Amino acid sequence: MRFRIWCAVLLLAGVSVVVGCRVADTDGITPVTQLLAFLPWLLAPTGLALLLAGLARWWAGVVWGVAVLGLLAWFIEPYGKVTTPDGTPLATFRVLTANVEYGRGTPALVDLVREERPDLVFVQECPDHCGTGLRDGLGADYPYRAAVEGEGADGSVILSRTRLTPAEPLPGTMGMPAAVAEVGGHDVRLQLAHPMPPLPGALGVWREELQTLEEWARRQDGAPAVLAGDFNASQDHAAFRRVLDAGMADAARLAGADRTPTWPARTAPPLGAQIDHVLVSRDFSVRTARFLDPAGTDHRALLVELTLHRGRER
Repeated sequence: MRFRIWCAVLLLAGVSVVVGCRVADTDGITPVTQLLAFLPWLLAPTGLALLLAGLARWWAGVVWGVAVLGLLAWFIEPYGKVTTPDGTPLATFRVLTANVEYGRGTPALVDLVREERPDLVFVQECPDHCGTGLRDGLGADYPYRAAVEGEGADGSVILSRTRLTPAEPLPGTMGMPAAVAEVGGHDVRLQLAHPMPPLPGALGVWREELQTLEEWARRQDGAPAVLAGDFNASQDHAAFRRVLDAGMADAARLAGADRTPTWPARTAPPLGAQIDHVLVSRDFSVRTARFLDPAGTDHRALLVELTLHRGRER
């Protein structure tokens, strides 16, 4: 009986630290930051702890477990309010974001783009050979691009079917190119997101680069904007929620597909975290969001169909 109680205490204490950081709106320190990405899966150890407490007739532990379960259930709900723009629809287009894992998934991505024919493609971890593969395989249909060249995970590129004007990329450890796209005769500001992952010893860089994305979102001042890529963060990270609070909405959430895991692809969708996102400004509605599985990469791709609406006069 004592063994069951001690096991329940250890499980509940560990989960409580993570949930406590979520309540306090902070990402904490390693390993809390990393565990926050998998917050829904903490239901399993909490349920086990509750079972052990019940078998041991440790009623204080039962109350503790029920309280933790209640908090988890509360925070598993999608973050933020959902609003639908009421302006006149101006243009509909599709956006695909994909992390190709050091370029290994480039051939599969080329096939996927040819099949799905999105209007805009955001590609992360695209080194030189990836850029060459995309140019050879898709250059005829996607003649416009904005890129930050780099090796390994440092390179990234935005591809477009229609006119694309490159803009100043955001500073970061890995490439985060920017551009302005012409969509149905209207300018849409684009920014690729790829901040550092929250590795032990690098949490400060991770926070700083997510803050850079937050500041970019605030600078748009209500203009139509799309911020897409591998954020290395989920809605349970305070740093990511601040990006949303800066005037963006998660397209997957708007389409009813929130919390669909995108990484690691080898265990998703049964197990994983949604760290790949397409965020849009308030001028957009979302028709569909689909998660796709190109070979050769540890990330799932996300394809969304967006409609741009007439917003307030600027």
